[in-house]
Amino acid sequence: MTHTLPVGLTATAVVAASSANLGPGFDSLGLALDLYDEIVVETTESGLRVEVEGEGAGQVPLDGTHLVVRAVEKGLQATGYSAPGLIVRCRNDIPHSRGLGSSAAAVVGGLAAVNGLVIQVDSDPMDDTRLIQLAAEFEGHPDNAAAAVLGGAVVSWTDETPGNGGGPRYSAVSVRVHPDIRLFPAVPQQRSSTAETRVLLPEQVSHVDARFNLSRAALLVVALTERPDLLMAATQDVLHQPQRAAAMPASAEYLRILRRCGVAAVLSGAGPSVLGISAQVGLSTQALEFGTANGFTVSEMAVGAAVRWTSGVAARN
Repeated sequence: MTHTLPVGLTATAVVAASSANLGPGFDSLGLALDLYDEIVVETTESGLRVEVEGEGAGQVPLDGTHLVVRAVEKGLQATGYSAPGLIVRCRNDIPHSRGLGSSAAAVVGGLAAVNGLVIQVDSDPMDDTRLIQLAAEFEGHPDNAAAAVLGGAVVSWTDETPGNGGGPRYSAVSVRVHPDIRLFPAVPQQRSSTAETRVLLPEQVSHVDARFNLSRAALLVVALTERPDLLMAATQDVLHQPQRAAAMPASAEYLRILRRCGVAAVLSGAGPSVLGISAQVGLSTQALEFGTANGFTVSEMAVGAAVRWTSGVAARN
């Protein structure tokens, strides 16, 4: 039975950007970044109003097709509630269509905001396992979603055995990131999408390439947690980054330059952003100059935190 939420409830969720794959961990490894979107949801008497500030303002739909709204509706359905009307306010810092998990953040933020609503009527919130499952159902893979939910680094996996909902079951565990590791996201003006670049990938790969990536993905877990000195070897990939290079030549070249400068650089998700992962302080002059000359915004960033949700309007970090 579905219950109707009372009018006047407000909830806030703050959710991190994320980088998926991290080189060899295709659709499996993810890492949250210290860059956040904030979502505020309010129940009203009727209708729907969507407001967007920052990234995506003037570009994303302001109706029921908005991704945050769809996530809120799915979260309400999962918890057995409905709302007579909604106001959804999105304050976005995560760039869209750059490979930094903006879609996963929108979904996770919408779902988490539902937790802040239902707890006000003495209902149990969705736990992390449920949040990951519901969020990953939107994307078809759990790496970005799990990083947004859990924060830090994650290892995620998909079980094709149907769960209660009939589709695949998505799971993830947290991985403690070594305190010396620093992140250097480089975000270009160019946009891309996972759907556009995934078609560049072959349907089959050789045993040699599969073995190579398996070894590097396993090594990357060690490098992220205990041995940052192994990051260069651990972030090598042959399954997706070389295949996507032609579609984003500036990103591919920046990746090569960063690695020549001793920074373990990878495409962030499907690109076109590039993520440097290193225990060194700062980037070389050569790396910074190439980024500036080619339209990349380069920054140094900490590892992101788990999604946070509250009842009422919380102050933004």
